[in-house]
Amino acid sequence: MALPVTGRRTAAAVLTAALLVPLAACGTDGGTGKDAAGPSGSGSASGAPAADLTVLAAASLTDVFRTAGAAYEKSHPGTKLTFSFAGSQELVAQVSQGSPADVLVTSDTKSMDKVKADTGTPAIIAKNRLVIATGEGNPFKVDDLKDLADPELKVVLAAPEVPAGKYSKQILDARKITVKPVSQEPNVRSVLSKVELGEADAGLVYTTDAASAKDEVDAVEIPDDQNAIATYPAATIKDSENAEAAAAFVAWLSSPEGQKILQDAGFQKP
Repeated sequence: MALPVTGRRTAAAVLTAALLVPLAACGTDGGTGKDAAGPSGSGSASGAPAADLTVLAAASLTDVFRTAGAAYEKSHPGTKLTFSFAGSQELVAQVSQGSPADVLVTSDTKSMDKVKADTGTPAIIAKNRLVIATGEGNPFKVDDLKDLADPELKVVLAAPEVPAGKYSKQILDARKITVKPVSQEPNVRSVLSKVELGEADAGLVYTTDAASAKDEVDAVEIPDDQNAIATYPAATIKDSENAEAAAAFVAWLSSPEGQKILQDAGFQKP
């Protein structure tokens, strides 16, 4: 028999807490949280209610959402954002299990569709594209997707169930390129890390991921007609105890301020 919502939320809280603890420092109040700007619920200059919001976000949003979070907290005194970054498939599983959270942002619409009964109507906030990430200086002279089929090249990809893995498979299959990766990672940031550390010679990541590590990796562009477009929907979670504040944050991501931050980081217009 299925557990009631409160039961599922309690059962999932332990896992979510473990994921969120290392990221709680993302707030801009030096760790003091809501006390730095008044008690939660006291409201803000923007008119949105103050709240402590938990945002589940795709791993490829790690850097830009930390920047966005700092900007949002500054313009919304009393609000604190705590982010949990992971592969979209992991985030969807958390929502399905009733993990306590307020907002979900995935890197594909199919992942969001899996929890449409648990979320509000999604808004597309950004788009992205894939590039080939190589070691600094591109030591193996990777110039094209077909080079990834070289058996001498250590290639790493996101796992097939991960949006970045699905996009990678899509573009490789379209050109009938067979790649035998040395590993398949749980999220795109793990792919980037493997290349950064020299544990892989090349990998497929998003444009924004490569840009975040431009001192450690080179990005080989993939022509538009051979590429895939990643779409990022954001939605409130229906079980949120901060529904109005969560909706305000989702709306802000589509605002001029939110869009400037996303596009400055290399994300494309929605």
